[in-house]
Amino acid sequence: MRRTTIGSLPGQLLFTALLLLPLGSVARPADKAATTPQSDVRPTREDPYRKTGFSFTPIPALSYSSDLGFQLGAILDCYWFGDGSTYPKYMHKLTAEACYFTKGSGIYHLFYDSDYLLRNLRVTASASYLPNTMMAFYGFNGYGAPYLRDHNAGFYAVDRNLLRIMGDLQGRIAGNLGWAAGAAFFHYRTGRIRVDKYAGQTTLYDLYRRYGVIRDDESRGGSHIELRTGLVYDTRDNEPDPSRGLYADLLLYGSPDLIDRRGYDYLKAAVSFRHYVSLIRNRMVFAYRLCWQGTVAGRAPFYVQQNYATLFLKQINSDILGGAISLRGILYNRVVGDGMAWANAEVRLRLFDFRLFGQEWYISTNPFFDIGIVTRPFRLEEMRAVGNDTSVPEEIRRTIYSGQRETPHMSAGLGIKIVMNRNLVLSVEYGIPFDRRDGSNGLYLNMNYLF
Repeated sequence: MRRTTIGSLPGQLLFTALLLLPLGSVARPADKAATTPQSDVRPTREDPYRKTGFSFTPIPALSYSSDLGFQLGAILDCYWFGDGSTYPKYMHKLTAEACYFTKGSGIYHLFYDSDYLLRNLRVTASASYLPNTMMAFYGFNGYGAPYLRDHNAGFYAVDRNLLRIMGDLQGRIAGNLGWAAGAAFFHYRTGRIRVDKYAGQTTLYDLYRRYGVIRDDESRGGSHIELRTGLVYDTRDNEPDPSRGLYADLLLYGSPDLIDRRGYDYLKAAVSFRHYVSLIRNRMVFAYRLCWQGTVAGRAPFYVQQNYATLFLKQINSDILGGAISLRGILYNRVVGDGMAWANAEVRLRLFDFRLFGQEWYISTNPFFDIGIVTRPFRLEEMRAVGNDTSVPEEIRRTIYSGQRETPHMSAGLGIKIVMNRNLVLSVEYGIPFDRRDGSNGLYLNMNYLF
């Protein structure tokens, strides 16, 4: 199921690191006074290196993920550093990505971020279309839903297409304390897989529908508007690549039943805390993240439960728990409930620095440990009712409900990062779960640090 096939781990890491190397970068001068082709201000003892003007970074999207397969496509990151006074922080960033994954999904994404578009406000906006003909679906409530290795990939899959449009504003209250507010539009289209290879095969999604764990009025997806507000506290020295400081946010987000009018309106809360401790200045950082999110009122449809609530998506796919953006090495979407908590810890060791294509680079490694758990079950009574119903065939009962209590899901692994200008982060990570009920391993080639 989740086994990688590229050879030994060192070979995998070398192969994937080479895939991630960009074709190059083009920089334009910020003004006529710039005298170098890349408009860099050269470092001296009194005046360290800083980037100015535009920086265009085209990247071939050639990567691999155990969750999604090989990626084929292109990414373009555009940065504006102005006169360099804010470096390494950019003034404006625009990202465009279009790609396809060999396991049946795609990404078509635009993202914008700036502290300088509106006075005293941070603006982030994105528009994404995320089709997936083989979306991982392992059921609800972690270990309460069995993972049976004798079933093929098609059994644990659904067809899901997501259109997501998001916009957020952040402003300052006092010092490092700020507020946040935003809105998003989601349109989900879900259904059984349509891959010819699995035509006619019964899937877990089919069984959930047949026995009422997934209800008919939500089974095909739906549309909703989500509103959110919250508080943010941020003392990080550099957001894409922090070496010290902390970040904490408290978000309330909810959806009134305005579009589909099926009775699915909900209010959820999300809390996250991230801390970056410099162990060796400019060389070693201990970083950890603590998160929780869950429903506090109303009822949410099944297809929104795995969505990660955050103001700034480090990765475009926002599905948790399990996989690249939450529990590395654990099956994608393995841990889904009405409430979920997780934590990540890693040591980021900066190995060496160099200059290439007129840019400032460094390579680092990050051994990590991840842990997560369902804190509030989702439709556990419906699953238990099927499991205890002797009129249901035993094979189906043991497929829907394990009878096992939920315990922490844990994994550990190692990553390698290639960082340009302390803004663009190319990542290779490999994780192994502690429990075979969570899969075998995971290999991820992504952009950015996990947090």
